[in-house]
Amino acid sequence: MSRAKIVEWRKAQPAPVVLVSGPEQYFASEAVREIKQKLRDKYPDLEINEVDASDYSSGHLINIASPSLFAEPRLILIENADRCTDAFIEDGKKYLESPASDTTVVIRHNASSVRGKALLDAIRSNESAIEVQCPRADKEHERVKFVQTQFSHSGRQVTDGAVRALVLAFSQDIPELAQAISQLLLDSSETITEEIVDKYFGGRIETDVFKIIEAALSGKAGESVFLFRHARATGNDMVPMVYAWAAKVRAMAKVFADPRATAQSLALNPYAYGRAKEDIRGWDDEGIGRMLQLIAECDSATKGAERNAEFRLEQFLIALANKGRIR
Repeated sequence: MSRAKIVEWRKAQPAPVVLVSGPEQYFASEAVREIKQKLRDKYPDLEINEVDASDYSSGHLINIASPSLFAEPRLILIENADRCTDAFIEDGKKYLESPASDTTVVIRHNASSVRGKALLDAIRSNESAIEVQCPRADKEHERVKFVQTQFSHSGRQVTDGAVRALVLAFSQDIPELAQAISQLLLDSSETITEEIVDKYFGGRIETDVFKIIEAALSGKAGESVFLFRHARATGNDMVPMVYAWAAKVRAMAKVFADPRATAQSLALNPYAYGRAKEDIRGWDDEGIGRMLQLIAECDSATKGAERNAEFRLEQFLIALANKGRIR
């Protein structure tokens, strides 16, 4: 059976019907922007119509897709298909049977809902359609790849340390991460380094997190606790701190458990894998196990399980600086 072509968000292109699916709104917005720009480049007189599927009325899609007197090319942007009306589902299926010529219909569905499944299935089984997939990039290696690809597409070099600093600095927000990359691309330096990232974004919470945990891993318990207290005094939240620390501890545990494993087999990016191999030197089973327990306790503490979460995090840092040993 013929199927719709599936492409990633960077390769979005016009088609009679384009389904932009997935929860990552930044990727979806960029895909729609790319489609719109390609059509405008080709058709300066492009007519654009926007439709909200959540309050759609029967017959509206057919009306705006019907050829006009002057037959201008048109783009129909349909938002909120995941909250669409029954009328939109029915009209959408009918439209797929005979799409209008010189018309591109872009349907945005964020995939957090099964609403409109019959229409989605119809689109995905239509060979004249394209599905642009926009999955959430919430794992560290996915964000690392995103940063590396953004620089690569712009023809710029970036060091592994700079990539890691950026991912830590903007661990919760892809749009902010993309904006930060755009700002760095304006820098005149040929290669973006960790020092350049620190110059622009040294005040970000997760950049402080990087310095805090690196101090602890270097055995500098006092310095790491001092940096932690400074971060807290300047208003930084503990939840993203623990998120970043947990990623580090998990990477260490993975490499420690199987020294012969590769970065690929452990699902780690090469830089994180290399750092983890260095970080586990001098550690033993008991120490690694204790840190996994302590980071779990930190996570619970920052989410309300304890009244003094700061104390719990400081104890974690001291234990980390002592390779998990109790002194």
